[in-house]
Amino acid sequence: MLWIKAFHLIAVIAWFAGLFYLPRLFVYHAKTDDTVSIERFKIMERRLFFGIMTPAAVVSLVLGLIMLLDYAWVAYRSMGWLHLKLTLVILLFGYHYYCWVCLKRFRNDQNRHSSNFYRVFNELPTLLLIAIVVAAVVKPF
Repeated sequence: MLWIKAFHLIAVIAWFAGLFYLPRLFVYHAKTDDTVSIERFKIMERRLFFGIMTPAAVVSLVLGLIMLLDYAWVAYRSMGWLHLKLTLVILLFGYHYYCWVCLKRFRNDQNRHSSNFYRVFNELPTLLLIAIVVAAVVKPF
C-alpha cells in the first residue's frame, strides 16, 4: 500500500503543478492581443490540460480510490478528517472542470474574464491544497 500512496502523491503533485500553472497562463492569455501569442497560449493551455493535468487527476483519483477501499468501512465512518478531505477533493475536481470550461472559451476566442479574475482564480487551488494537507496530516477530527 505504501507504493500506491507514493504514486498517489506523485500524481497529486503533478496535478497541482498544472492547477497552479494553467490559470497563470490564463492571466497572460487574457492580457494579450497579438495573434501569434494568442495561438501559442492556446497550444500551451491545451497541452498542459490534456497532457499533464487530466492524466495526473485520473491517476490521483484511481490510486486514491484504491487506498480508500483498503480502509475498513466501519473505520471510514468515524474518520471525519477523511470526509473533509474527500469533500475538498470533490471541490478540486470542480475547479479542474471549470479550468476546462475556461480553456474551451479561450480556444474559441470567447473568454469572458479579465486577467484580474484569473489572478484571483489562480489562488483557489492553493487554499484547497492547504486544507487538504492539514486534514490528511493533522487529522483534526
